[in-house]
Amino acid sequence: MRGKRHIAQHLILLWLGTFLCFATPLSAQVDAVDPPSPVGDETTLFQEIPSVYSASKYEQKVTEAPSAVTIITADEIKKYGYRTLADILQSVNGFYVTFDRNYNFLGVRGFNRPGDYNTRVLLLMDGHRLNDNIYESAAIGTESIVDVDLIDRVEIIRGPSSSLYGTNAFFGVVHVITKRGRDIRGMEVSTGLGSYDSYRGRLTYGNKFQNGLEWLASGSVSSSDGHQTLFFKEFDDPTTHNGIAKNVDDEAFYRLFTKASFSAFSLESSYIRRSKTIPTGAFGTVFNSHQNQTIDERGFVDLKYETQLAAQIGLTARLYYDRYYYRGDYLYEAPPEVSHKLLNQDATTGEWWGGEVKVTKRLWDSHKFTLGSEYRDNFTQKQRNYDVDPFASYLNEDQSSQIWAFYLQDEFAFWDRFILNAGVRYDYYDSFGSSVNPRLALIYSLKNTTIKLLYGEAFRAPSAYEQFYAGGGLRANPNLQPEDITTYELVIEHYFNRYLHASITGYYYTINGLISQTLDPNEEVFSFKNVESIEAMGTEFSLEGKWPSGFESRIGYALQDTENRDTHHSLTNSPQHLVKINLIAPVLAEKVFVGLDTYYVSARRTLADNSASDYFTVNLTLFAQQLIKGTEMTLNFRNLFDQRYGDPGAGEHRQDIIEQDG
Repeated sequence: MRGKRHIAQHLILLWLGTFLCFATPLSAQVDAVDPPSPVGDETTLFQEIPSVYSASKYEQKVTEAPSAVTIITADEIKKYGYRTLADILQSVNGFYVTFDRNYNFLGVRGFNRPGDYNTRVLLLMDGHRLNDNIYESAAIGTESIVDVDLIDRVEIIRGPSSSLYGTNAFFGVVHVITKRGRDIRGMEVSTGLGSYDSYRGRLTYGNKFQNGLEWLASGSVSSSDGHQTLFFKEFDDPTTHNGIAKNVDDEAFYRLFTKASFSAFSLESSYIRRSKTIPTGAFGTVFNSHQNQTIDERGFVDLKYETQLAAQIGLTARLYYDRYYYRGDYLYEAPPEVSHKLLNQDATTGEWWGGEVKVTKRLWDSHKFTLGSEYRDNFTQKQRNYDVDPFASYLNEDQSSQIWAFYLQDEFAFWDRFILNAGVRYDYYDSFGSSVNPRLALIYSLKNTTIKLLYGEAFRAPSAYEQFYAGGGLRANPNLQPEDITTYELVIEHYFNRYLHASITGYYYTINGLISQTLDPNEEVFSFKNVESIEAMGTEFSLEGKWPSGFESRIGYALQDTENRDTHHSLTNSPQHLVKINLIAPVLAEKVFVGLDTYYVSARRTLADNSASDYFTVNLTLFAQQLIKGTEMTLNFRNLFDQRYGDPGAGEHRQDIIEQDG
């Protein structure tokens, strides 16, 4: 494998340094953490250690979770000035985000191929699946249904999680947990303005009443003119406006969110509509036209029942309805017989309903069983493509599909300090058949250190788009099969004292049957096929500290190497090095804070086999609270030192590298 010796040297040095660090006794001056209680004991070993829900679908300490976990809190979101889920995930060790000036795409462990639709990460909000049923995409930018002002915390679960969640939980799970009415306790009014004539506003009310009813309702709007002038050298010709895209970068969206709970029932609904003009001339459209735009709508209603029955039995049941709508307007030059330019519209509508029942039960003090079942009915999976005037239809595909699944997990505590966590899930699709995916974790806790040995398998089912979309040089392939991943991980977590925590993760994974667009040379058309095999290895190191003074810091480094096993070429848009440095420092105790959010991304190979150069960006936030009673104020500077850089473009772009904001 090309570069493996170089990577192995880095891994050996990191592992050796970490082992020596963890093996060295702590000085007597350091406030050591209390020794751990027996693993099966409900009194947890580190009182300061946060709990996580998403790793096992029930609350447990992160040191007991069968995965490497990162948690981003609402306090961090405010003090770092994050405005989208993409901003939050960009700050997480081992993650990186690509922006094509329309959508944001998430990279995990060296995998973020241009044109991917975020299909290999599962996005949840309060346990509700947000990936749509057409592209299976997880929206993380301004088109996301998630309003960051309403986030209580974000749980990032690394590694395959199909044993609990099924498809899309390929590289991990991102679970957004929203605030409750009691967290608001009244009315919130928020307004903001920014560069490029950007404006936003939000109105939120939440409370918990004496009769037990808890309610939260919120609405937000945003608009931005975007860059007035963008230059793309690939269009630098008098016939294409000399490469200047003028006033074609605007966007607008609005979101609605409600959440209510009473007794064991909770009801949640959310909706977003976003429109965004496309400045890049993607898909061969007329350059510098305001008619090139995308419209995204996403909404759901989720009813959940959750209670604790007798004999330590926990019961959760949910029923939901979802809708997704997308339309792309693309303007093309017309043939000579048509007097005006042709407006092509690409439209999809997805609707589905489903339900889940989950039971947890503790047995013999040492076992905690989880048994669950899911069903999803994709009763509308409609894809259309047509010219508006004169009307011409190129695609009118309307499919439906059903999915049902069972999963089982056992958390077994033995020998005081060991946990064995084993789970498996069976999924059945009426389109291709079944998929079985296990996960196994052995967790050992000794004094201030936890060691996790992890093994997991996951799958990603082919999307309706990949199976049935035809037109524009693309041919349908309804016989697509799922792609699968097998991952091995070693995680070491160490608490130096009650304020400082370090972790290191080494991983190796292989992907088989990766779904990729493949050209048929005889017919000169593309189709999606299971043709690629991927191999990757890497390590992720992080050091995190939180002190009573309000000072917080996170330092992360990821070393990753991914390649195609057949060609031995590195993957496109796959940086070898990622460095994240985050710092929160109090300026005026409990009143004013400065947040520094920095990240370094090394060079990445592009589709044209060029290199998008490495870059280092710095974001600075000043956050003040209660200077005036009941108010919070934020001043946020993005890319403070005007770093010029670009992200690799996808196949629909003429640009091999798309320049980002200065």
